[in-house]
Amino acid sequence: MSGLGRRADRPGTRDPKAHICSLLHISFGTKSPLQRDVLVACVVGAWVENLLIILVVEDEQLLQSIVEESLTDGGFETVIASSGENAVELLDASEGKFRALVTDINLGSGKIDGWNVAQHAREIDANFPIVYMSGKDADDWASKGVPNSIMLAKPFAPAQLVTAVSQLLNASPPAAPTA
Repeated sequence: MSGLGRRADRPGTRDPKAHICSLLHISFGTKSPLQRDVLVACVVGAWVENLLIILVVEDEQLLQSIVEESLTDGGFETVIASSGENAVELLDASEGKFRALVTDINLGSGKIDGWNVAQHAREIDANFPIVYMSGKDADDWASKGVPNSIMLAKPFAPAQLVTAVSQLLNASPPAAPTA
């Protein structure tokens, strides 16, 4: 079970939304698409506090799983968006819950690519930590990437991803408390 479930089930939790989130998470298992939707609802809700939640934007399901597992093993919670459009919607609705963005550059047939998602995140928070992942666009990072970001050229080792996210989080100012 992920940290979201453990946090919601801890003794003394009185928020019924957290308990419902936990029960739904357990009921649908760890890999179903429906569970991802439930986790997104839980993350966007006001009952999730003080977690290191990373927004991952990747259109390929195999890479989503690898990135999710790497970050989870590194102690982070993840929310997966499979398109740039979905990522922008999540960022707009998140009320500061996401602590970093890990994004692929080429996100399939959508109009919003990883460069645009990162720019949008920086419009929300000028210090938002950004890690780009790309198999072929790494050379464009200097001209299209946001400042103080990290580019990981695919393929990369899972430890490189965790290190990149940790490095940016440790370098950024503390997150403002959310309501």
